[in-house]
Amino acid sequence: MKGLPMASSSKKKTTFAKLNRENKLRERRQEKEARKDARKREAAASRLETDDGAAAATGDEAERREDT
Repeated sequence: MKGLPMASSSKKKTTFAKLNRENKLRERRQEKEARKDARKREAAASRLETDDGAAAATGDEAERREDT
């Protein structure tokens, strides 16, 4: 085992500037994910509204056919 370099026992120091950049990036990603989820919820809600309207119209037509 002679001649092999030993691993350093000291911690690597990270500057506050780097920590701040990483935190900002993390926050931006969270905000982007929240906006994306909100768009998905809005799209799903609008799809449900249009589907309900189409189903109601189809249901009305079926009732009219039975009456005839």
